[in-house]
Amino acid sequence: MPDEAKLEPTEHGTTPKGEGWFVLNARDARWRSAEGRGAYCVFEGEPEFPQLGMHLVALAPGEAMAMYHWEADQEDFLVLSGEALLIVEGEERPLRQWDFVHCPPETKHVIVGAGTGRCLIVAVGARFESTGPNWGGYTVDKTALRHNASVEEPTTDPHEAYARVPHRQPSAYREGWLPD
Repeated sequence: MPDEAKLEPTEHGTTPKGEGWFVLNARDARWRSAEGRGAYCVFEGEPEFPQLGMHLVALAPGEAMAMYHWEADQEDFLVLSGEALLIVEGEERPLRQWDFVHCPPETKHVIVGAGTGRCLIVAVGARFESTGPNWGGYTVDKTALRHNASVEEPTTDPHEAYARVPHRQPSAYREGWLPD
């Protein structure tokens, strides 16, 4: 029977230590943010979840969740509040509260904040094939480029893909990232 994981406070929020079950409020969790790139709530600690990645992502209008990419595993997204723009296989699709997006393996995609205020999205991705050198890749897409959400040259290296944008840094929760 799994034990409860310890929760440790840090300057950037609370983090679970060790394997086991836990309850962690998103306002208390660690976040990663960068000007113009939105904020990610990090529920994982050490070790990371081996089977499933899960984040809350807060995006202001025009902020991209990532660079246009594909992964070897499925990814899914649920818009909890606000509006966003999905760019999938080179096409734009508007998203609003409660829209669910399913991306099977190898689906090229990115989500960009839209509308007049911040949006909040749950992002979930499997971790069976999408870790290590064959995780997926970043491809050039003219639609995503218009939203500053595409690489200019194809790559599988995240450091290359994000070299021209600010890096998300550890942060405590900031008021306004989550709805009231």
